[in-house]
Amino acid sequence: MNVNWFLSRTVRHALHLRKHVWRLLSAQRDLLSPEAIRMLESPLQELQKTCAGPVDRKRIEAQMRNVENAANKWLKSQPHPVLRENVEVALVVLAVFLGIRTFIAQPFKIPTGSMQPTLYGVTSTPDFQPAGVGRSDLRPQPDFEVPNVFKRVAMYWLSGLAYYRVVCEADGVMETRTDEPTRFLMFNLKQTFVVGGRSYTVWFPPERFLQRAGLVDREGQTNPRQFKAGEDMIKMRAYGGDHLFVERITYNFRRPRRGEIVVFETKDIEGMAQTPSELGQFYIKRLVALPGEKVSIGDDRHLIINGQRLDASTTHFENVYSFDPAQPAGESRYSGHVNGKLIRGARYFPDERSEFSVPPGHYLVMGDNTLNSYDSRFWGPFRQENVIGRSFAVFWPFGFQETRPNRWGWGLR
Repeated sequence: MNVNWFLSRTVRHALHLRKHVWRLLSAQRDLLSPEAIRMLESPLQELQKTCAGPVDRKRIEAQMRNVENAANKWLKSQPHPVLRENVEVALVVLAVFLGIRTFIAQPFKIPTGSMQPTLYGVTSTPDFQPAGVGRSDLRPQPDFEVPNVFKRVAMYWLSGLAYYRVVCEADGVMETRTDEPTRFLMFNLKQTFVVGGRSYTVWFPPERFLQRAGLVDREGQTNPRQFKAGEDMIKMRAYGGDHLFVERITYNFRRPRRGEIVVFETKDIEGMAQTPSELGQFYIKRLVALPGEKVSIGDDRHLIINGQRLDASTTHFENVYSFDPAQPAGESRYSGHVNGKLIRGARYFPDERSEFSVPPGHYLVMGDNTLNSYDSRFWGPFRQENVIGRSFAVFWPFGFQETRPNRWGWGLR
């Protein structure tokens, strides 16, 4: 680094000019004649030498004019220079963003409640979609006031709380199988559906919006209910799921450890039945068992790994096993891990006598919301190569939520 750069503004301007002209020369070198290249390189070299010696302002300014004259004479003009420069900057920013996303930290959103209360997915009132495995939760439509638009915008960006209200304009039923929401990156932009010949659009809907509203079922089949003009088809209050960064550096240097919250791809998991829309999804769960370990789930809601019972003293399981054993397991609170006696479909752990050996190169994961988590109890192990990274920090919402604990920041356990 030239020391004069720190001491003289003239030197800084001169070196900036030299860098700019040199960049244009490098871009056009294959288009210019040898004479043009020589006539450009000569004043550039002289300017660099002068800037490296004792600061002579008048001499430097004279050589800057020589560089400008040579550039105007020998460099080829570029159409739309401002546009070209902005495009170059945009491409550099995009490359940096993709590099960070691929190798350092990737944004991820929590769509479901399988990790509650550690990480929250989308929750809504009402919620007509199936809650848990093999049962449903059809809560009545609530009676609440929808705030004005300014308050709704502020509440959404601070706390993730959103209100949705759609009033039927013409008598009818939902006429067609609904399409997937329009998405941009990791956000839902809008959801459109048709009732009585009229199209309705909801902006920034939560995940599985129409299921939560009771307008379609899990397979996307429409509700045959007849709507009347002036009736509320949708009246919903919903909290958005946590948005977090997935750190991708650590697992390049070591394997995941028990208890860490990992994000993994669901592709090629043999025991997992997926619909076409679910293929290639990413899940987030707590890693509970490593390759070669023998695992069982006791009736006391504790995991047993190679004969050793995990409890609240086990690293990363302090909260998971903080429950009162005298209290029954409950949703969205820490209740340990339950086997198939309390949750239907847990074919790998139907009771406390069932023991599963993790194959080499595979992991087992489970959700903290043990009564409402589709995890390795149902579909078994997955390959190490499916792991994307570990949870690092929640960047949105900012924690202003009345019904949820504050999770904004890093240090998730």
